[in-house]
Amino acid sequence: MSTQPHRLPLFGGTGVELEYMIVDAANLEVRPISDELIRAMSGVIQSDVERGPFCWSNELVLHVIEFKTNGPAATLTGLARGFQAEVVEANRQLAAFGARLMPSAMHPWMDPHTQTQLWPHEYSPVYEAYNRIFGCQGHGWSNLQSMHLNFPFNGNAEFGALHAAIRALLPLLPALAASSPVMDGGVTGFLDNRLSVYRTNSARIPSITGRVIPEPCFTQADYERDILQRIYRDIAPHDPEGILQDEFLNSRGAIARFDRGSIEIRVLDIQECPAADVAIAQIVKATLQSLVAERWEPLAQIQRLPMDTLEQIFLESCRLGEAARISDPQYLSAFGWPYSRPATAVELWRWVLNDLTQNALLEADTADVLRVILDHGTLARRLLRALGGDESRHRLSEVYQRLCGCLAEGRLFRP
Repeated sequence: MSTQPHRLPLFGGTGVELEYMIVDAANLEVRPISDELIRAMSGVIQSDVERGPFCWSNELVLHVIEFKTNGPAATLTGLARGFQAEVVEANRQLAAFGARLMPSAMHPWMDPHTQTQLWPHEYSPVYEAYNRIFGCQGHGWSNLQSMHLNFPFNGNAEFGALHAAIRALLPLLPALAASSPVMDGGVTGFLDNRLSVYRTNSARIPSITGRVIPEPCFTQADYERDILQRIYRDIAPHDPEGILQDEFLNSRGAIARFDRGSIEIRVLDIQECPAADVAIAQIVKATLQSLVAERWEPLAQIQRLPMDTLEQIFLESCRLGEAARISDPQYLSAFGWPYSRPATAVELWRWVLNDLTQNALLEADTADVLRVILDHGTLARRLLRALGGDESRHRLSEVYQRLCGCLAEGRLFRP
């Protein structure tokens, strides 16, 4: 007799995944040696290395390694210290190869068309299928690092509430987490280039990414009909073996995993150290809990937020980060904005942070980290300030070496 897997209740745990690129310690060129790093840790090349409460995993390309919680973490408190210890151990192992880990969501000068090497080991048929259909030698595939957050749900009611809250929050996340202002060796005018290119990485089959913001589906049946089945139909002519016909094919900014009973958020750029990532994870969780609990607005109103509004705010956040201007009163009302005027994204985040902190929904240490981001700008803004208008390879190397030092030492980046 088959049994249903145990399902955690809404917010009963959080899965956290942090991706980092492996680079040469001296010149910061990407180093495709994640398999060698895993072999150094475990004695064999494999997809996952379990280390107590954490796990190391391969990704699509050989120059990226992922650290994740080994299952949902019961609490986010203290998690930054654990992730930082994994970073320190990885850097210790990589030193033997003359390499180190680099944070931020994109390598500033990597040429993905010439430097991409896909993971060739276990699970490689899936990666090969992606490469055959889409061509993975591009920024939206092989030059991106992010934090994924996984929140559980149990049943349709919890799924509908969580999905509505996540759809509402997604547009604001680049305004807090953008860390990819440089691409192809130059400043582009976007603070979140990772998401800018991510939006088009599946352009051959547009339904896979959609508009990044998920459609307003609040039951499993609606989601499978309106999103998953459409994706599976569209991929079928390109994937006759059915290798990719799975929930992971969905590449929206948040994807429902009914097989696991969770929704995974994918729009958060990786930060300069785990302390910053986990602080962002904590305010994301607290904000979602507040939205689901109807702290500021009835959930029915949040479910009715128009796709066009959400997409417009999302695109502005990708381009301008914390300076994105939000004028839609229905959207601002969803977060309890108390004024009749428009807000910048940083003003809205300050309001949310203060409200959560005053009501003991966020810890003081977490709030302190978040205030550095809100007071001094997203990591993308701070990187641009550190560059000071100098986009030379020498200056990029100086700034990104400092960034690597922040990751190694677990401290926030300051221009």
